[in-house]
Order: sequence, then C-alpha cells, then structure tokens
Amino acid sequence: QVQVIESGGGSVQAGGSLRLSCTASGIFFSANEMGWYRQAPGKQRDLVASTTSGGTTNYGDSVKGRFTVSRDNAKNTVYLQMNSLKPEDTAVYYCRAVTPYSAYWGQGTQVTVSS
Repeated sequence: QVQVIESGGGSVQAGGSLRLSCTASGIFFSANEMGWYRQAPGKQRDLVASTTSGGTTNYGDSVKGRFTVSRDNAKNTVYLQMNSLKPEDTAVYYCRAVTPYSAYWGQGTQVTVSS
C-alpha cells in the first residue's frame, strides 16, 4: 500500500521561509520521480518543483531562485525549502510520487503567506 504524506505547512509573513517534507512508503523511493505541486482556490494544480531519481530538478517559473527541492533517499523523503515567500504562494501544496505504473498524491498541506 502506497502512502504519500506531506508536512510542514503553516502561516508565515511575506519574506519568510517554510520547509515542507513529504515521505513516501510502499514504493521504491530512490528510483522514482518526486514532485511538489500547488493549487490555489479557483485555480488549476501547477508544478512547483520536481526531482528525478538521478537528482535532476525542475522548477516552475514563479518559484525559480526562491524554492529548492531536495531528496533524502535513505529517509524516503523529499523536501521543499521555500524562501522569500510571497502572498501569491498561498495554496495547498501536494506531493506526488511517480512510479513506472502509477502516480500517487498526498493529501496536501496548506501554506498561507500574509502581506
């Protein structure tokens, strides 16, 4: 049974930082792509950042230079370090694990940035 669980969301003022964590179980973690997505009310779910099994990273244009994705395969965990947060970063952040057979989503964690 695959489980994807996010943590670390919360409320912060503009300019602040947060670090999200996502732990995946039931999959061969180190061999799979992991990604962070976000969805604001009334908007579509968009890619924030992703990391492949080989460590290649990809970022959405709006977060480049501010957010950093990393992974610790020994802990089956992927992180999203978010710096210089802006009110427009407010959203529910979701973690996704991609295997050769399927993709699995976490339940999401709320990030709220106040001005």
